[in-house]
Amino acid sequence: MKIETIGSATLYLGDSLQVLQSLAAGTADAVITDPPYSSGGAFRGDRAQDTKTKYLSSDSGNHEKTQNFGGDNRDQRAFHFWSALWAAEALRASAPGAPALFFTDWRQLPISTDYLQAGGWVWRGVVPWAKKSTRPQMGRFSAQCEYVVWGSAGPMPVEREVGCLPGFYEFQAPQDREHITQKPVELMGAMVEICRPGGLVLDPFMGSGTTGVAAMQLGRKFIGIEQNPEYFEISCRRIREAMEAGRMFEQQLQEQGDLLGADA
Repeated sequence: MKIETIGSATLYLGDSLQVLQSLAAGTADAVITDPPYSSGGAFRGDRAQDTKTKYLSSDSGNHEKTQNFGGDNRDQRAFHFWSALWAAEALRASAPGAPALFFTDWRQLPISTDYLQAGGWVWRGVVPWAKKSTRPQMGRFSAQCEYVVWGSAGPMPVEREVGCLPGFYEFQAPQDREHITQKPVELMGAMVEICRPGGLVLDPFMGSGTTGVAAMQLGRKFIGIEQNPEYFEISCRRIREAMEAGRMFEQQLQEQGDLLGADA
């Protein structure tokens, strides 16, 4: 296991279930994660294909920029059992009332609502993410949405500082990706808003670190876990860049305030 500390972010290179088991109870104020879907196609053979084949179109320019990731070829029963295990460990590592947000697609939506509850979370709903541009399908509805299955660690207190959040989001999927299933920073920022200000966001499947970038931008602390060494290094770089950009912005605000004070 490798641990990297970047400002208020702690990043682990290792297996998510093992790292979750090592975290102290009550550590996280929110769990926000995009786990492997073990999806793609209608049959077991389709799901067993490599992740580039499953999730990138043949004309995508991201085939050369990204690499396949593991843990995405489980059958339905294995996916359910494994997901319930890590969801339960994430619950143990969360503070009472902490929200949990788990991404999924339409194929795994039913079983994702099951594993969230099997892990001990209180199921509270499904939030769609509609991608602004998707490939049309003749004679069929477009598969435009992915979903956030969300719940909480028991009763959920009213966080007035969080405010009222919408139940539907529409963002463009990133065109230039460093991870095959990379989410837009704007979307993950919208998800991070459910974590109380100054709280800690836990992401057991960090990927290229987009949730961590959003957490840094919004002033939350972050714990991320990633088993792929190359994606771990990408996450470290992106989160470090986000932290440095935040410091520069704060410095600029301070300098502007000093100038205004001098003029007064």
